[in-house]
Amino acid sequence: MAESINAPLASPLLGVRVVVHASGVAAAYAGRMLGTLGAETLWVEPPAGSPLRREPPFLTDGVSALFAYLAAGARSLVAELDTADGQATLAALLSEADIFIDDTPVTAREALGLSESAIAAQHPQLIHVSALPFGATGPKADWKGEDINVQHASGEGYLLPNGLSCELFPDRSPVKIHGHFASLQGGIAAALGALSALWARPEQGGQYVDISSQDATLAVGAFAIQRLGDGSVEHRVERSFRYGGVIPCADGYVELLTLEQRQWDGLVKLLGEPEWALDPALADSLERSRRGPEINRHIRLWASVRKVEDIVRDGQALSVPLAKYYTPAEVVRDPHEGVRGLFQPVEVEGAGVLDMLVSPFHFDGAPLTLRSGPPALGEYRRSAVEA
Repeated sequence: MAESINAPLASPLLGVRVVVHASGVAAAYAGRMLGTLGAETLWVEPPAGSPLRREPPFLTDGVSALFAYLAAGARSLVAELDTADGQATLAALLSEADIFIDDTPVTAREALGLSESAIAAQHPQLIHVSALPFGATGPKADWKGEDINVQHASGEGYLLPNGLSCELFPDRSPVKIHGHFASLQGGIAAALGALSALWARPEQGGQYVDISSQDATLAVGAFAIQRLGDGSVEHRVERSFRYGGVIPCADGYVELLTLEQRQWDGLVKLLGEPEWALDPALADSLERSRRGPEINRHIRLWASVRKVEDIVRDGQALSVPLAKYYTPAEVVRDPHEGVRGLFQPVEVEGAGVLDMLVSPFHFDGAPLTLRSGPPALGEYRRSAVEA
């Protein structure tokens, strides 16, 4: 590349160059994860910008919160890939890149010079990552799919809503997980696939990595698949912990899950050792599962007149696995998140300085950092000319 993007010295992918051509969340999130690890990440966008720039929700008029998060730390270059000049520009970028992440529909790739064979012929050392809803090969390679389609195609939609939501609103239609759950799973798989191929490049050379968000999301439902092998088909009405789960309290909600005997013993103490909980039959975990609805009625009645903070404090002291459900604002302000360095203030043009989640993981025991907020459209070319 003509211009180098400085990354923190502690970044594990320092010196790795990634080119992202994304109109969907999966490819964009893969680039975001690699960029957060220190890679130099450059978005190649059409003159109107990636469609993600126009995707709600919006921080302010015209400023997409989704794009701001996905493109944080990256740069932007405008290239019309349906022209010879645009394709030449991309080819020059890829000649100096390590990883190329693309979600162009399969049927459009040949005309744009983005097919697997064309990229491999021109750039034999490049890691070429395809991130599509249903993958780039097989009978569904040309299928389009929004996140709700991928969630239901992966089986996860069949299981939602469950637990308390299903109990409170049994007549409601199936719903999707909020946001872009399935696409994010595809993005994680794409990033991991890219890193695996990069690790093997000294021996294998460049490789083509074909990622299906459907396949990646299918892996999330491993327990449902396991039970299918046992002859049991899970359904949203039946999929819930026999007792525990989401518990309504006087001023909010907690999540409770007791899997071990010592955790059940702690829960009994937390509840004040009521007579019903001291029933000798409940010492057996199978009996507790059979009587789950009865146990939950007692727990919810007890919790309904108590505050969340009191329940969490006393429960954790007794080794009962439970935690508070936080609002988004509470998550950002929480001292625990501050100590872990999960959020970082970044400048978002048009919206000001905002606290943004850096990464869902640490590297070598330390938090990662973002080098900047999202880029202005085409600023890479502009800054290179000005330099």
